[in-house]
Amino acid sequence: MTKNDDLKKACEVMAAGGLILYPTDTIWGIGCDATNEQAVQKVYALKQRSDHKAMLVLIDSVAKLDRYVDEVPSIAWDLIEVADKPLTIIYSKGKNLAPSLLGEDGSVGIRVTKEAFSRELCERFRRPIVSTSANISGQPSPAFFPEIDEAVKMGVDYIVEYRQDDQTKSKPSNIIKLGEGGLVQVIR
Repeated sequence: MTKNDDLKKACEVMAAGGLILYPTDTIWGIGCDATNEQAVQKVYALKQRSDHKAMLVLIDSVAKLDRYVDEVPSIAWDLIEVADKPLTIIYSKGKNLAPSLLGEDGSVGIRVTKEAFSRELCERFRRPIVSTSANISGQPSPAFFPEIDEAVKMGVDYIVEYRQDDQTKSKPSNIIKLGEGGLVQVIR
């Protein structure tokens, strides 16, 4: 299967409310349409994770931030521009996303992916995509595809073939929370 076939099939599955297992700019992730509450609930169920623990969202362009965040603080643009590794920013007020993706305070974590596959996937899908580590809650995040638990593989509707044999060591993103009045908090 070609990369193009993978992208097409992954988009079809997400459009139908399904879950995918895919490579991101950090580690392998479980993904779905971030605007589809039923699909998001399937991810929580698969991960055996409480839905009060919000999951992050991937988008392909900073131009799309305004669609999903009520007010983007000006510092966010600078942080994204200068980031030399993946950066997830938690914004105060998310919008136009599945309600369970928002924190209890209405916040949402969004990362603009620069990695080719996940960026093109977001671009083609034309909606934000959930990105959460491909593990059962409480278990270690798998660094490589072969480390992903069989229960996770069996619980998704499509597994992307692209990069399954990639052994490049990657790390989770940095996480920064931007609060009211210019407050910047480094989470990870």
